[in-house]
Amino acid sequence: MIPNIIFIILLLFAILFFYRNVSVISRSINLGKKVNLRDKKLKRWKLMFNVAVFQSKMVSRPISGILHIFVYVGFIIVNIEMLEILIDGIYGSHRLFSFSGSIYTILISTFEFFALSVIIACIIFLARRNLFKVKRFWNKEMTLWPRSDAAIILITEVFLMSAILIMNASDSILQDRAVDHYVKVGAFPLSSLVIPLLDGLSTGTLIFLERFGWWFHIIGVLMFLNYIPYSKHFHVFLAFPNVYYTRLEPKAQMTNMPSITKEVKLMLDESFESQPDEENAEEVIFGAKDIKDLTWKNLMDSYTCTECGRCTSRCPANITGKKLSPRKIMMDVRDRLEFLSKRNTRKGLINKKDLFDFITQEELWACTTCNACAIECPVNIEPLAVILEMRRYSVLEESSAPALINTMFTNIENNGAPWQFSPEDRMLWAERLEVPILADKFNEDKKPEYLFWVSSAGAFDDRYKKVSREFVKILNHLKIDYAVLGTEESDSGDVARRAGNEMLFQMQAMTNIEMLNAYEVNKIIICDPHDFNTLKNEYPEYGGNYEVIHHTQFLRDLIKESKLKIDSDIFKEKKITFHDPCYLGRGNDEYEAPRKVLNTIPSIQIEMKHNKEFALCCGAGGGQMFKEAEEGDKEIFIERIEEAIETGADIVATACPFCMTMMTDGIKYKNKEGEIKNYDIAELVSLGLGL
Repeated sequence: MIPNIIFIILLLFAILFFYRNVSVISRSINLGKKVNLRDKKLKRWKLMFNVAVFQSKMVSRPISGILHIFVYVGFIIVNIEMLEILIDGIYGSHRLFSFSGSIYTILISTFEFFALSVIIACIIFLARRNLFKVKRFWNKEMTLWPRSDAAIILITEVFLMSAILIMNASDSILQDRAVDHYVKVGAFPLSSLVIPLLDGLSTGTLIFLERFGWWFHIIGVLMFLNYIPYSKHFHVFLAFPNVYYTRLEPKAQMTNMPSITKEVKLMLDESFESQPDEENAEEVIFGAKDIKDLTWKNLMDSYTCTECGRCTSRCPANITGKKLSPRKIMMDVRDRLEFLSKRNTRKGLINKKDLFDFITQEELWACTTCNACAIECPVNIEPLAVILEMRRYSVLEESSAPALINTMFTNIENNGAPWQFSPEDRMLWAERLEVPILADKFNEDKKPEYLFWVSSAGAFDDRYKKVSREFVKILNHLKIDYAVLGTEESDSGDVARRAGNEMLFQMQAMTNIEMLNAYEVNKIIICDPHDFNTLKNEYPEYGGNYEVIHHTQFLRDLIKESKLKIDSDIFKEKKITFHDPCYLGRGNDEYEAPRKVLNTIPSIQIEMKHNKEFALCCGAGGGQMFKEAEEGDKEIFIERIEEAIETGADIVATACPFCMTMMTDGIKYKNKEGEIKNYDIAELVSLGLGL
C-alpha cells in the first residue's frame, strides 16, 4: 500500500500545483479588455476542429508539419495509456486494461508506434534547431531561455517515450518468465526489439527496470505537466480555445473604437448627446499603452504562442532585415504579463513600466499590416492586432508618429487626400473622357446602378490615374450604368486608420457615409483593395451598408455572364505573373477573381514562388507608402520584384495602386524597364479589347 499512497500524494500535489499555475494564467488573461467572441458557434467549432484538432495549417510546411502531427497524435495516443497507469497507481493493479484480450495488443502496438514516432520526430527537431540551425530558431529574440525551453521539452519527450519502451520490454521478459504480478497480456511489437539487450539480465534487475520505467514515466509526466505553464508549450492546452475564439471578420478589418466614435459624433453632429452613464465612465485610453488596454484574446494569443517563428519567417519586414518580428511582439506581451503576475522576476523586466519598454517604435512602424503573420500562424494568433493598438496609442495619446505620416494626416484633413492636391483637381484624371457625375444624375432624377469609387490614388497618383481611365473606358464600352462622385469624393480614411489615427479615419468615414447615403448609393466598384476593404468591412459599423465590389471581381462576373470576352492575341506570347495585393488576398480571401480574368486573356500565366495566401507584400501597406522604410538589408519591394524577375515574366500584373507603385519602382531599380512591364488587370483588359 505504501507505493500506492506515495503515488496518490504525488498525483494530488501535481494536480493542485497545476491548478494554481493555470489560475494565475487565467487571471493574467482576464486583465485584458472584454471582447465578445461567442457568436457563430457552429463556425467556431468547425474552425477549431480544422485548425487545432486536425492541424490543417501545419502542413503548409510539409516536413515540420508532418513531424509535428506525429508528436501531436503521439502525445494524445500515448497519454491514453496514462489512464491505465493512473488507475494501476491508485489501486495497485498491473495493466488493468489487459482484460480486453487481443484488443490490448492492438492498443499497445499503437502506443508503441507513436512513442517511437515521437522519439524520432523530437530528435529531428533537435537536429533542425541545434545542428542545422534553421534561421527562424535563431532570430535575435530567441535568446538562451527560449532555445533552452524548446530543448528541455524535446529531450523530456524523448526520455518519457523511451521509458515506455524499456518498461514494456522488461515487462514482456518478466511475463515470459512467469514472474508473479506480471501476467501474460499479449505482444509488445516494437519494444520487443529491445528485448535482446535485456534478456540476459536477472529477474530482480528486470523488475527494477520495469518499475523504474513506470515511475520515471508517471513522475516525468506530472513534472512535465507543471513545467508547461512556465513554458511556451502551454499552447498544448490553449491552442483549442484560442482557435475557437478566433476573430471571424476578414483579416484586414480593424476593430472599432466606440470611445472615438462618441467623440467624432459630438464634433460632427450637434444634436448627438452622450449617454449619462458614458459621461461618468472612467477615463478612456485611446489605443494600448499596457496589457490592460489590449483584449483578453490578445493576451491569450501571447500564452498560446509556441515561438515556432513561422510568422516571423513570413514577415516581409523581417525577411528584409528590419527589426520587426511578429513572434517577438507576442513574446514581449507574454513577458509583460508574466512580470505583472509576479511569475517572472528576471532583472531585465523590473524597470519596464509598460509595453513600450518592450516593443520599440521602430518595430511598430516597420509593419506593413499585410497579415502574413496571422495567415501563417498554426493557432490563429494575430500579432498585428497588438501593433495597431499600440500605433493608436502613439498617435492619439502621445502624438508620436513619423514626420511624413503626420504630413499625410494633415493632407487628408485639409485636402481629403494623402497628398497635397486641391480637392478641386479630383477629376483631372478624366480629361477628354465621358465620365458621368453622380450629382448630375441625381439632379436629373436618375439613379445609376453603380458608383465607381475612384479613390485618392486613382484620382491623384500619376501612374494609377491611367488605370482609372482604362477602367472607365471598359465601363463605357460595355455601357455600364455608373457614375463617380467627382470633386465630392474624399479619402476613405484607410491609411489614416492603419497608421493609428482613428479619429481622422472615423471623421472621414462618417462624412463619406453621410454623402453616400444622401445619394442612395447601393453598389460600389473600387479598384483600390485598401478602399475596397474599408468601405466593405468597416463602413457598416458607422451606417454605411453597401455592396462593394473590387474591379477584378466585377470583371470576372462580366466574363462569367458572357458580357466581356477578350479575343485579342496582343499578349499571346507574353508571360504574365500576378502579384496578390495583401488587402484583396489575405485581407479578404480573394485570390481567384484576378486569376479568372487573367486566364481569359490569351497569354502564358505563371506564378511567383510565393503566391496567393503566402504572397510577399509589396511593402506599401500600413502607411509605408507615405514614409521612409525602417533600416534593413533591402527594401521589401525589391525582394518582391526579384521574385517576379525569377519567373521570367514579361508582365507583372497588379490590382492595387500601392502595389503598382512599388512594382514599378522595383522594375526601375533593377533596370528592367525594357524587359518587364507593370500593368493593372484593368489595363490588360482594356488593351485586350483594343480600347
